[in-house]
Amino acid sequence: MAALAALAPLQTQAAEGMWMPQQLPQISKALSAAGLQIEPSRLSKLTEFPMGAVVSLGGCTASFVSPLGLIVTNHHCAYGSIQYNSSAQRDLLQQGFLAASLSDELPAAPGSRVLVTVAVSDVSGQVLDAKTQALAGKARYDAIEAGQKRLTAACEADAGHRCHVASFYGGLQYQLIKQMELRDIRLVHAPALGVGLFGGDADNWMWPRHTGDYSFYRAYVGPDGRPADFHPNNKPFVPKHHLTLASQSLKEGDFLMVAGYPGDTNRHRLPAEVDFTFSWQQPSQIQLMGEQLALIKTATHGRRDAEIAVADRVAGIANYHKNMQGQQASFEGSDILARKTQSFAELKAWVAADGARQVQYGADIARVENLLAQSQEIARAEQLLDYTSPRLLAAARSLYKYAQQQALPDAQRLPGYQARDSLRFAQGMETLQRRYDEPVDKSLSAHFLARYLALPAAHLNQPLLAALGLQAGMTEAAIATRLDALYAASQLNQQAERMAWLQRDVAAFKASQDGFIKAAVALYADDQAREARDKALSGQLDQAYANTMKALIAFKASKGEAVYPDANGTLRVAFGHVKGRKGAVDGADWQAFTTLRGISAKHTGEGEFNAPAQQLAAIKARQFDRYKVDGLDSVPVNFLATLDTTGGNSGSPVLNDRAELVGLLFDGTLDSVIDSWDFDPQRSRSICLDARYMLWQMKVVDKADRLLREMQVL
Repeated sequence: MAALAALAPLQTQAAEGMWMPQQLPQISKALSAAGLQIEPSRLSKLTEFPMGAVVSLGGCTASFVSPLGLIVTNHHCAYGSIQYNSSAQRDLLQQGFLAASLSDELPAAPGSRVLVTVAVSDVSGQVLDAKTQALAGKARYDAIEAGQKRLTAACEADAGHRCHVASFYGGLQYQLIKQMELRDIRLVHAPALGVGLFGGDADNWMWPRHTGDYSFYRAYVGPDGRPADFHPNNKPFVPKHHLTLASQSLKEGDFLMVAGYPGDTNRHRLPAEVDFTFSWQQPSQIQLMGEQLALIKTATHGRRDAEIAVADRVAGIANYHKNMQGQQASFEGSDILARKTQSFAELKAWVAADGARQVQYGADIARVENLLAQSQEIARAEQLLDYTSPRLLAAARSLYKYAQQQALPDAQRLPGYQARDSLRFAQGMETLQRRYDEPVDKSLSAHFLARYLALPAAHLNQPLLAALGLQAGMTEAAIATRLDALYAASQLNQQAERMAWLQRDVAAFKASQDGFIKAAVALYADDQAREARDKALSGQLDQAYANTMKALIAFKASKGEAVYPDANGTLRVAFGHVKGRKGAVDGADWQAFTTLRGISAKHTGEGEFNAPAQQLAAIKARQFDRYKVDGLDSVPVNFLATLDTTGGNSGSPVLNDRAELVGLLFDGTLDSVIDSWDFDPQRSRSICLDARYMLWQMKVVDKADRLLREMQVL
């Protein structure tokens, strides 16, 4: 690919870069110099060790750690499945869970998947053929989408696989990702909340840290060895490769690498996007999410069933909320925008200095800024709409759109509504049953609708008001009364009724008297109009953005510099070292490791710092087993590393110089979260669970000997 070819004269820093595996041979000298002991080219082979052991959970990363499909990931990545299997009578969230045998392992939350990447191929020429490149606006968007669907359908003719086409460099390049889709996933072991979430939100994104953020799943397949839905007769999946636990002690300065599926980064964003994000979008989102959390806390007070039902949602909002606050604090007072502005000005000057470059890139660089302004205007006008919809209305809108799409030939349906998506769609509707609380939903909707209706009338979405029977200026109390009527007129809170709508046609929806179904039908035309508007703008923006990125790659290549793509949920590798940080906060140094002593020191016996009694007793008795590190006079709990990571890397295996498992990536420091936009190798630190703490907890406290033997550490 052209952009990757530009990496030949590579200049790289030891800590920076979320590299595509196929790029790694080009940085082999840097990897070896940093301390990697295995041949760097082995890391580029997705179906061989160690990359073949690394899997995606669709939002988190995990890895196989036994020949019987045992998978380790973060506790917060398995949190939804722990929550789904919990109740006030059997509170697995609070108490933890350990399956005594294979037959005791619990089905994960509906829709849980383990995705094993088996092939990656460049399909840029097939997605962006000459005909498509000649189109603009919605026509271009639709042509790209159609091309992606064709490639996906052909790839998925190989049964048991899930495929998707990923975009790189702002739509400049495309890759077809083929993954084995394991659908029968079961919860095997999760420590108590006082271990897996020790410190809670107070310690989130903070250092020092003492969190046992790990849990175990197992992947199962049918008796024939192929991916299958849950069935008692299924058998554990046998992966081609699995990771082994480190045979040597980890210490400060040691080489590390992390393989995972990081979500989105924004390092190539233009100055206008940086300014919009930090001057308006994020500050307003921080406020809105803070209001959400406060409302949920009030609405669930004293109701443990409600707290469990919304636990996964609260954890997600709280994590994102604190992340944004950290980004905002790091951005304010920094020179990030000034540097981005200067860099963009240098790019435009380089383009303008040559006639051929001006013809090739000039118009799109100018156009992309105008199109971004249009997109930002829409975002300002509609941000509150994302917070106003009752969850049952959102379900009704999805169900009605599903019915509309089912009336079309499968190839013409939108992504997310094709035959390949039906099971996931149904499982999403099923999962709602245990992640929904009506008082919480009403409280949130009434509050944010009141805020929305206080806007000037010209800014309001009239179809929404008409569908819900609302008027501008209504009080929150009046809105709540109207919502009560809508909820009373709907049966979508009942799982059987909700699932039945999956089999009904458009005519049945139009004839329904269900309050939320009627509202969904009334809103459909407006929803379609907005979708068409957004696609038209996206088609224009992607075209201009891709050519701007092409100019950036050429500009950097002229200076012998690399341009690795922003993270986009595809498999990446980063490398660095175990390293503390001097003068991190108020001149105080951060040590590279924390120990069991910190758990006892932080323990309060309540709230977020409530360690299990059995664990505290073992610490007090200095029952360190073989996991004690003499230099620490304790068992290491968490450690800091100079690894370039972001959201989605949660659960990623942290490997030593021989590709042995030494820990799990689970967080970063609060002043490092800005790395999504602007990487600083001096400041950036990822927070990792030390595998020795996980093994100590499993052996000494939780008595998980069966699993330890399976992982060949007993």
